[in-house]
Amino acid sequence: MDLETALKECSSALDLFLNNRFADALALLKPWKTQSMYHAMGYSSILVMQAGMTFDPKDMDAAMTSLRESLETCQRFRKKTGIVETLTNLWYKQPIENLTEEEMHAELCYAEVLLQKASLTFLDESVIAFIKGGMKIRNSYQIYKDCQAMANVTKDLEKQRSTHIHFRGGVSMGIGSFNLMLSLLPSRVLRLMEFLGFSGDRELGLSELRQGAASNSLRSILSTLTLLMFHLYITVILGTGEGNLTESEALLQPYKEKFPNGALILFYTARIALLKGNFTFAQEKFLACIAAQEEWRQIHHLCYWELMWAYSFELNWREAYRYADLLCKESKWSQAVYMFQKAAILCMLPEEEVAQLGENVVELFRQVDGLRLRIAGKSIPTEKFAAKKAERYSSPTPVKLVVPALEMMYVWNGFTVVGKRPELTERILTILEKAEEQLREDPNPSEYHLDDHCVVQLLKGLCLRQLGRLIQAELCFNHVIASESDIKHDNYLVPFTMYELGLLHKQKGDINKAITVIENAKLNYKNYNMESRLHFRIHAALNTMGSFAAKLPPSRTPA
Repeated sequence: MDLETALKECSSALDLFLNNRFADALALLKPWKTQSMYHAMGYSSILVMQAGMTFDPKDMDAAMTSLRESLETCQRFRKKTGIVETLTNLWYKQPIENLTEEEMHAELCYAEVLLQKASLTFLDESVIAFIKGGMKIRNSYQIYKDCQAMANVTKDLEKQRSTHIHFRGGVSMGIGSFNLMLSLLPSRVLRLMEFLGFSGDRELGLSELRQGAASNSLRSILSTLTLLMFHLYITVILGTGEGNLTESEALLQPYKEKFPNGALILFYTARIALLKGNFTFAQEKFLACIAAQEEWRQIHHLCYWELMWAYSFELNWREAYRYADLLCKESKWSQAVYMFQKAAILCMLPEEEVAQLGENVVELFRQVDGLRLRIAGKSIPTEKFAAKKAERYSSPTPVKLVVPALEMMYVWNGFTVVGKRPELTERILTILEKAEEQLREDPNPSEYHLDDHCVVQLLKGLCLRQLGRLIQAELCFNHVIASESDIKHDNYLVPFTMYELGLLHKQKGDINKAITVIENAKLNYKNYNMESRLHFRIHAALNTMGSFAAKLPPSRTPA
């Protein structure tokens, strides 16, 4: 099959995929996946996307196997003399015919499959996983850089060959994704990446991805989805929650017109609405996404997760419980987190209502630790956190968690979302004040008493900061920090609170103080729960404040 025909067939498969015909897309690609580099890459790309949505070990294995086969297929089309020799020829003004159009695409496809293979490693948010992922994709990055050099040399070919626009679009997607991903890394990891020859320029990454998204090439949708993932998920969970929703809507608009019933399109439309605080509209769109197809149940599970949060943000705990329960029954992604989430939501309901539902909160919490997964021998940070919080239920006389659903809301940075709705933030504040009063009046305080009080103070401070009551918020944060020596179990509280205090100083306009407090959280605390997650958030926050501390090695970082 020639290159032009392969690209057209893959474009047809992509349309099938975006119209929810996932099996048809795979069926179109499968017969040629050992003979065409684009069919091989397209086939493995769909499996990688499925694995990324489910986190199911079987899907991960299937994707990895397909990626290995795709690398073998792409390798057969690469110039046997290798890219280095080819670029040497280009450097010395040798004829461009030394590398055929097909061989250029083979280099690009090979690099892209390597990048996808690494992306499965990047799903684990630990620092070590990022280092391992970085080591694996060094080769991919170098090939992308070489392809970029070829794209610059062969600009005139774009007008001559219909296939060349797809090559340039692929280069933009690859170079953009690399720079954007690496720009997220905390400085201690980025230093190692730079030593290995990488660069993490966020603005360059965004610029290249925007070019790729606008290029009308086969990979335009990949550039678009990468940008949407960055704005709608990465900046929320591993950043400061300031994703570009305006750009996300503009990127999605042409796909909404072409694929109005496409599950992925409906899903991202709902996610944008959720982050804007339009929870009712978001719920409608997530339900429409569920109704749009039955083939990939995993998309339903993603919607259940989002619906659970949409109802939690509205404090509709009964509906939130319903979707947490569905996740426990149907999804394999993280049973420990689902079980904890379900129990945590039930804690927010009156005991008689929990009894009516036939649930036993203590028994649910006791199951959490045994449901934990290990990926490549490592615990998942959020599961580790949930199991640590559930520990107190393992004793014969369990000690209740105070506001566990609100604490988990913070873990996923949900206060930045619910903060868009002041009336809901006020209602959460009322719940926290009631919890604070109950703790104060507890006649028999447990060993967890002070930790629970500090959790409430941290969450109160977040609500007050969102409502603009900064002096009161600062008092709450300082109370937690002052209690450091007395905190026994929740070792994450002080560094996370320092980070939030830093953001409060930023909101007040005192950037220098903000940087000092956040740097303190970064440099003086270690071995606490979700440490990696906080380091990513710190890195993102320092970048938004123009702090060179986020970009330079410690040797040049002010104390």
